[in-house]
Amino acid sequence: MRMFAATIATETNTFSPLPTSLEAYKESVFLRPGEHPDDTPLMCTAPLWVARRRAAAEGFALVEGSCFAASPAGTTNRADYEAMRDEILGQVQAALPLDGVLLGLHGAMVAHGYDDVEGDVIARVRALVGPDCVIGVELDPHCHLTLQRVRLSDIIILYKEFPHTDVVERAEDLLTLVLRAIRREIRPVMSLYDCRQIGSYPTTLPLMRAFVDKTAALEGKDGVLSVSICHCFPYADVAELSGRILVVTDGDKAQADRLATEIGQEFIGMRGRTAPDYLPVEAAIDAALAFNGNPVVMADPADNAGGGAPSDNTTILRRLIERAVSDAAVGPIWDPIAVRLCFDAGLGARFPLRFGGKTGPASGTPADAEVTVTGLRRDCWQSFGPTQVPLGDCAAVQVGGVQVVLISNRTQALGLELFRNLGIEPTELKLLLVKSTNHFMAAFGPVAQNVIYVDADGPLSRDYRRIPYTRVQRPIWPLDAETRPGLIL
Repeated sequence: MRMFAATIATETNTFSPLPTSLEAYKESVFLRPGEHPDDTPLMCTAPLWVARRRAAAEGFALVEGSCFAASPAGTTNRADYEAMRDEILGQVQAALPLDGVLLGLHGAMVAHGYDDVEGDVIARVRALVGPDCVIGVELDPHCHLTLQRVRLSDIIILYKEFPHTDVVERAEDLLTLVLRAIRREIRPVMSLYDCRQIGSYPTTLPLMRAFVDKTAALEGKDGVLSVSICHCFPYADVAELSGRILVVTDGDKAQADRLATEIGQEFIGMRGRTAPDYLPVEAAIDAALAFNGNPVVMADPADNAGGGAPSDNTTILRRLIERAVSDAAVGPIWDPIAVRLCFDAGLGARFPLRFGGKTGPASGTPADAEVTVTGLRRDCWQSFGPTQVPLGDCAAVQVGGVQVVLISNRTQALGLELFRNLGIEPTELKLLLVKSTNHFMAAFGPVAQNVIYVDADGPLSRDYRRIPYTRVQRPIWPLDAETRPGLIL
């Protein structure tokens, strides 16, 4: 039995001012066959990593392809996408004949000329391997679950958790089902229900937690192989943007249709009740300071690099400084130039520094302050579940009672190492401001005494009605009051 695995992935914010080129992939994940580390999966590479660990024991030969992944940003350069795609396709061609293919994708990647990158990749792989090869795909729930990719794959599984702490577990599920399908132990069929909605669905909140647990409990019983909840990625102007439900059963399409419809209708019934409450900046700071306990974690989702934002907005930071807040830390602020200046100045130096507010109007006004350099470290990383996420060179500066973590490799706040790399112990501070939507909760949630979500002026608006969509299929909630949800596959 021969299996092939590869990755090409990013989350594309089509409104982002940050173009994505080959250099962005080289800064994150850019690995040729055999170069993937043994100790940990990387962004969207869990299917390959899991297959490598199980190949010998499960009796299949694994042919490893290339792995390419970039941090969320704007649309990928067309020539760069085609070069990466064609490299992987060439590896598939050279590996034929194949019994199975595992693709670690994101699901919300857009390249110039390709609104459905994942559908394009799957279609071209299918054309090479033929109809009998089993194609299994792992996707992020913040994806566009398009008809093309569902029609041309045999099994698609999405992560269940947000924050995405179950990437490896879902890759294990995917590989198990692909192997069973190759051995003809199961005959997977998929049904797709379109809920016609845009929303945010953190599984750390009670309503979504219960919904995910309920649907997960259906798996492995009565022929139900998998249930996936597609949240959608709101910051992409593509036609098939929408929350959708995907059900995989063993040969019973009618059962899959019925279950997808039931779950989809329940998901629709949760509209407007799944996201946390967001406070305006001043009210959020007031609430944090008034809370008796520490640390209080304030989240800034509007400037989340994980959604394609620059992560250099200074609005909340400047208010903390102006209000003379003490015992606080902020991170990350993406500013490679400021990091370089801090290294040039040296540890302990006190000097005038302009930082943040560089990328565009939504980045706000730069912060100008007399800073003290309190930490410097090269080639830093932070953890996100089993994955290590690079931060690049980092610097910590102090302005009054606020410490600020500056990074050179743009990413969101994920692990406590973001602060600890530079000698800042987050559990000992009164207030932590993190730039992230909800992934921060995996590491910061367990240590936080209180979590406050802030509605600031970064580029990722929490009110989806304010996003200037032109290509999204209508009607869709909350842009439209009346929608037409239903089974589409």
